[in-house]
Amino acid sequence: MAPASRARTARTWFLALLLLFSMLSVAASSSSALRCIMYFTGQHNVVPTDTTLLTDVTHVILAFMPSNVFNVDETPASFPLFTLVDDARRQFRPGTKLMVAIGGWGDSLGFEDAARSASSRQRWARQVRAMLDRTGADGVDIDWEYPGGNRDDYILVPNLDREWEIEAFVLLLQELRAAIGPAMTLSVAVPGMERDLMAFTAATLPSIVELVDFINVMTYDLMTRRDGVVAHHSGVAASRESLDRYLQRGAPASKLNLGLGYYVKWFMTQPCNPRQPLGCPTQLLEDPETGADMGRTAAFSWHDETPPELAPSFARAQADGRYFDDGSFGYWDADEQRWWSFDTPRVIVRKLSDVVAPLGLGGVFAWGLGEDAPIFANLAATVEGSSRDSRMARSTLDWPESEGRRDFCWRLVYSH
Repeated sequence: MAPASRARTARTWFLALLLLFSMLSVAASSSSALRCIMYFTGQHNVVPTDTTLLTDVTHVILAFMPSNVFNVDETPASFPLFTLVDDARRQFRPGTKLMVAIGGWGDSLGFEDAARSASSRQRWARQVRAMLDRTGADGVDIDWEYPGGNRDDYILVPNLDREWEIEAFVLLLQELRAAIGPAMTLSVAVPGMERDLMAFTAATLPSIVELVDFINVMTYDLMTRRDGVVAHHSGVAASRESLDRYLQRGAPASKLNLGLGYYVKWFMTQPCNPRQPLGCPTQLLEDPETGADMGRTAAFSWHDETPPELAPSFARAQADGRYFDDGSFGYWDADEQRWWSFDTPRVIVRKLSDVVAPLGLGGVFAWGLGEDAPIFANLAATVEGSSRDSRMARSTLDWPESEGRRDFCWRLVYSH
């Protein structure tokens, strides 16, 4: 890119971001920052060396602790986690809340056993409190995917067999809040797709809202192997629709957080119209009898090495991908009939302006912090957009030349 062209582009982005911060200021009811939450995972245990990128991170959620370790009468001598809470705390600014996430995709049996009866709920909640006391964590994030059904075994275990969990989930949260008290932070990670909202209805959501400090709406993986047509897995319009559903069912905007996925997804498709791939049929992605993965879709983070067999197609996606009408990014590779879907920093800015600000949401969260290494371009866009102060005046724009994130992957760099 020529210097003059690059300068004009930088000025355009500066003005766009300045407008975004004005919108956020108007939407804010106070001068306090939005919640900016980072899941911190054992798979990608990496923190940026540029500590200014962590200045506006308000919560760090360590993921995951298995749900079944709390279904015991005697408190365990230790609780399994990839790091010590105190060690993690030292990597972030003072005042950052350190929480522990329980569960995650595929971890549901422990929740089922815990939720079955009043005594099992009380025991589970009591041991979670013991874990918080022992580890020194500031709170807990409940990641049951999903109460009421549509789990990884949804074909083998029909949702009808899990209807009892819908009420039991609320009762489990009630016991947990009673056990940990009001001073500890309690949050839940909830599905972004309408088909998965069995436990999050107009009848149940008001009770859930009363018990938790905030709700992390997983506005990513909005296209999965269960879907038969091309869509954005973390699209701007689809993200807003997800949040709207929770608002319509009684959740206050101030308790809702928009989810960001710091990773890349791809799906094999049938022949598509390259000018309009959305809605194009996919290949068979899931075994219709067992629900097993057919190996025709996958994901990897920015911190992962790109699989060699995907490298040429992924390079084309980065070089030739485009922004759609709602601001989402994607690319259909005609050579391989492969659909690529992922967020760029520009998409994140668009989400903040088109979703977070107008809806008056309480914050954003990302899965996950280390997944955005080593460049941390998406993190930079997220923390800048989450702040409501005047640091924009101290920021400039730069485009890193690292392999695989050229051109569209600008990052915000603080000038001191």
